[in-house]
Amino acid sequence: MNEKILPPEVHAVFRSFRTCEFSTLAKDETPIAWPTASWLDEERGIFVLTTSIGLPDKAFNIRRDPRVSLFFSDPTGSGLTDPPSVLVQGDAEAPDEVVTSSEELRPLAVTTFARQPKARLYSDHALTRYLFDWYYMRLIIRVTPRRILWWDHGDQHRAPHELEVAGGLG
Repeated sequence: MNEKILPPEVHAVFRSFRTCEFSTLAKDETPIAWPTASWLDEERGIFVLTTSIGLPDKAFNIRRDPRVSLFFSDPTGSGLTDPPSVLVQGDAEAPDEVVTSSEELRPLAVTTFARQPKARLYSDHALTRYLFDWYYMRLIIRVTPRRILWWDHGDQHRAPHELEVAGGLG
């Protein structure tokens, strides 16, 4: 990723925030937001997320209308002091391919287990994996950023900084 495009404090948000509010558009174009873990694939300049096949609304919405946003507004647990709030607007794809593991998802899984060590208790237990097998069957969502806005100190009462990044951050 071209580190010169965005200031270091924005990169720190992408690396450190536990979740973001991931928004898609419903059939009537009403925005619907979910708290979601994301990972910035810096090599490709895209964000990678997943959804369970048991909760496919995100994927259905994306297939109908690829416009999405990721809003990084809650620094709880990030270790950052006074970070900016960051809004990423982009286009998503959610292929109709179910995966249970993927090299592409490995960094997201490693990050999730590092941030939420108790989650491993569920993943390591055979009975839990059996009863919740649907949860481990995932659809990969890839978001290519078009525009990034950020508010210094998370102060959304001021005008944001804005950067067009057509084609992603790569």
